[in-house]
Amino acid sequence: MKDIKERLVPLLHEGYCTPQIARLAQKIKEPSTTIHYNIKKMEALGIIKAYKAVFDYKKIEQGFCVFVLISLSPDEYGDPERIAAELAKHSEIESVDICTGDWEMMLKVRTRDQEAYYTFLRKVISRRGIVKIKTLTSLKQVKTEFVLL
Repeated sequence: MKDIKERLVPLLHEGYCTPQIARLAQKIKEPSTTIHYNIKKMEALGIIKAYKAVFDYKKIEQGFCVFVLISLSPDEYGDPERIAAELAKHSEIESVDICTGDWEMMLKVRTRDQEAYYTFLRKVISRRGIVKIKTLTSLKQVKTEFVLL
């Protein structure tokens, strides 16, 4: 059989997944049609944003994970959403959070390895408006996307 992992993984990462309606129906003992109707309603209301596969990231060569704390320059401090939106466009960035405290923003970044992160850091995060960063390297992930690993 044809190996299409390289083309499939990015699509699953973006949310090309569907709920397992038959399994849900069996679990909560409701008809599949009721489950389907309720899921469609929640999607329409924006309660459900996307469906996403949960990966063993080492097996898809994205095993290096870091959390990046960002401090913004005073001229960018008033509009952190703009910088957050620019950063969110990069596929290496899994999440962008605007926060309080000593740092204005927190990113979760995944790359192949430390060298790829360094390249990403130089090209993307070292930009005007960001005055200070702190990288916290994840040594081992125990739980992700509500799944124990």
